[in-house]
Formats: sequence, C-alpha cells, structure tokens
Amino acid sequence: MIITKNIKMADVIHTNYFTLSVLNRFGIELGFGDKSVDEVCKKNNVDVDFFLEIVNAFVDKDYFPKKHLQTFSVKLITDYLQKTHDYYHKLKVPEIENLIEEMVDSCYTQKENIVLLKKFFNDYKQELLNHTHREEKIVFPYTLAIEKAYNSEESDNSVIELMETYSIEIFQNEHDNIEEKLLDLRNIIIKYLPQPKNSRLCNKLLYELFNLEQDINDHSRIEEKVLVPKIREMEKIITKRFAKK
Repeated sequence: MIITKNIKMADVIHTNYFTLSVLNRFGIELGFGDKSVDEVCKKNNVDVDFFLEIVNAFVDKDYFPKKHLQTFSVKLITDYLQKTHDYYHKLKVPEIENLIEEMVDSCYTQKENIVLLKKFFNDYKQELLNHTHREEKIVFPYTLAIEKAYNSEESDNSVIELMETYSIEIFQNEHDNIEEKLLDLRNIIIKYLPQPKNSRLCNKLLYELFNLEQDINDHSRIEEKVLVPKIREMEKIITKRFAKK
C-alpha cells in the first residue's frame, strides 16, 4: 500500500504503528481526527511530499525512491536526520535502559548476567552517542556549507579549503555500522541469557531492540543513498566552478 496525501492520517497509523515515531519527528501530535495527510501536514508546516517519501519508506522496506528524495534540500534532509537522533537519545534509548533496569531489579538468580547486559548496552549507548555527535558537529555543518556554496553559483575559497580538509567520501568511509552491536546484544539475550523470572520484560526488551535496529537501518539508508550522492554531486560541480575561475 502506497500512502498518498489524500489518505486519512489516522489510517497511516493503522497501516503501520511504527509510523508513530515518524509523526513524532515531524512534530505532528495525535488528535487530528479524520483529517487527511495533506491537511495535517499543512497544519503543522510539514512538507507533505517529503513526509510521504519518509513514511512510505518506513511502511514498505522495498520502497525507497532515492531519486525523488534527492530533489529535497540538504537542510530538509539533515533536519529530519537530526530529529531522528533526538528520537534515539530522548525516547528509544531511555526506554530500553528502563527495561534493562526493571530486569535487574526483578531478577534474583541471574543478576550478574543482567548486569553484564546492562554494561553492554551502556557501551553501545556511548558508541551511538559518538556516532550522532560526529554527524551533528562535522557532517551536517559540512553538507549545509556545500549546499550554500552550490546554490550561490560562485567559487567560494573558504568552501574549497573546507573540501580540501574534508569530503563526503571521508564520511562514507568512516560511517560505522552501529547496527551490528544491536545484533550482538540480541543474540546474547536469545542464545545465552538464562530466562529471567519475568519473561515479559525480556520479550519486550527484544522487541525494542529489533525496533531500534530497524529504525537505525532506515536512518542509514537515507544518509548513504540520498545525502551522500547528493553532496558528492554538489562537490563535483563546485570543484568545476573553481577550476574555471
């Protein structure tokens, strides 16, 4: 099912409740009644075309119109990626931490194993924080500077100097796979962790880890399939302009 702007926003959530996290990132709150996607987006000052591309990519893993996504501005893309970082750090990671803490508190016979699980996730949390911090402090400012220079149609020496010290190619080569450790964590729980007294907590924790991994995969796809090629093309054009100067 392809979500269009005329579909009711409520039906988008009924189609796939994972889209709730997408609405959150766009600042769209529940309580929109029977309004359509278009109506809700306009009310919240959200670019409806961009929203549709993102939400369809979430609903259908085979749907990924990178050519269309590349028509949107770098600022729009990086703003969304930034909101995704906020979603991880302010909502998803604390939720998982709370579940692990509940397991520690409710476990008597396997407490040492749960504590080790907690340490493993804390290490992952720091790795995720380092990853997103690097993007926010280095990658996003760089991509915005490239877009500004590209749109100005002038050869800015400061941007050329910036490109000599950094490039989107460097980001792509350094772009670590932060999903792998989540897979390791899930395997520890599924294969080796003795079943805690409260199995409900363990199952819920696994569900949240699967959810986070899927979300991070979607996040990485936008960076690698949309942002990187878009900036690479801009870099080439800026370099050609400078060569003609």
